[in-house]
Amino acid sequence: MNKQTIKDLGNIKGKRILVRADLNVPQDDKGKITDDNRIRESLPTLKYLLKKGARVILCSHLGRPKGKEEIYSLKPVAKHIQKLLTAKEGAIITPGVIVPAYKVIMAKDCIGPEVEAQVAKLKNGEVLLLENIRFYKEETDNDPEFTKKLAALADIYVNDAFGTAHRAHSSTEGVAHHIPAVAGLLMEKEINILGAAIENPKRPLTVIIGGKKLADKMPVIDNLLNLADTIVIGGGMTYTFIKAQGGKVGNSIVDDSKLEYCAGVIQAAKRKGIKLLLTSDTVAADRFANDANRRTVDIFNVPDGWEGLDIGPSTIQAIKDVLRGSGTIIWNGTMGVNEFPNFIIGTREVAKAIGEATKAGAITIVGGGDSAAAVAHLKLTKKFTHISTGGGASLEMLEGKVLPGVAALNDKK
Repeated sequence: MNKQTIKDLGNIKGKRILVRADLNVPQDDKGKITDDNRIRESLPTLKYLLKKGARVILCSHLGRPKGKEEIYSLKPVAKHIQKLLTAKEGAIITPGVIVPAYKVIMAKDCIGPEVEAQVAKLKNGEVLLLENIRFYKEETDNDPEFTKKLAALADIYVNDAFGTAHRAHSSTEGVAHHIPAVAGLLMEKEINILGAAIENPKRPLTVIIGGKKLADKMPVIDNLLNLADTIVIGGGMTYTFIKAQGGKVGNSIVDDSKLEYCAGVIQAAKRKGIKLLLTSDTVAADRFANDANRRTVDIFNVPDGWEGLDIGPSTIQAIKDVLRGSGTIIWNGTMGVNEFPNFIIGTREVAKAIGEATKAGAITIVGGGDSAAAVAHLKLTKKFTHISTGGGASLEMLEGKVLPGVAALNDKK
């Protein structure tokens, strides 16, 4: 992490600071936030700036609006941030009255005259949350004119949105070219923890790669062949590896265009002395449904008409054996079809085993995305050293890529 952070800013009292956070949180049909982890992870940066007397202009995206602005407004997020700051930050409480230490104001837009007027009225120690930045397609286009209007709102830019740091959008990369740009505390933490685990890990380094989209994970696997001591392949992508070795996988998900690639990975791991742990047994179902008939079978002999939807007990035990001796564990991607309770067993057991490894002294990291969501669903969040807020960004770090949102920040002097 050779980039400047908010701790390098000095006196920022009265400064207008544009903070790009990742407040893209899930909500139910009534607009209630169902998981506020990303908001809570953003609080240390907000509190630091507010305590220093800065005027914080907060921005984020929420979902992919595409004309459904009424559903993707950040108004519920503004209320939730106010609630968290009121609960945590020295609220003045008198009978029947709660005066929050910091005031959170919802903006009417994210650029334009009305927003500029709201910024002008902003006081030291107040937060103005801009409306969903993706209401403008210019955001994802990194449009120069849109970027200039956004940058003009502030004196300093802080990127604290690790989850979007792999995207070169106006609010994640473009603004950094117009005003001084530094990292927030969450961004610093994510880069330091993941960076250390990749560049200088406590050995042995075990990386568990799951999920169903093999094409998305190929660059990661290629890079890990130069870094890891053990690579565990699970989830839907495992069936392509098995078919590449001549296995019969029934109706299991397979990417036939990647069979040669998988065979090459197996050979490369042998050549480099890296342990490649593939699934040995699978919980197969006669149809894609939670209440399907299911049975555990050898993964090389899945019956015709059946498909593997989870890893089996022998595979779970083999993964546990590997984890028990690991110094660093990075996990990205689930082991089965987690939306079906009957096929989340593999993911749950692997998560619990990683938790035991944490207790034994291993550095354990969940690389965001579906695996982080699964850990939260299973209520095992506190069992890990670190749970990343960014699935895509974590993957690109594992690939060895430079993240545009980080590269654009000011270097340390």
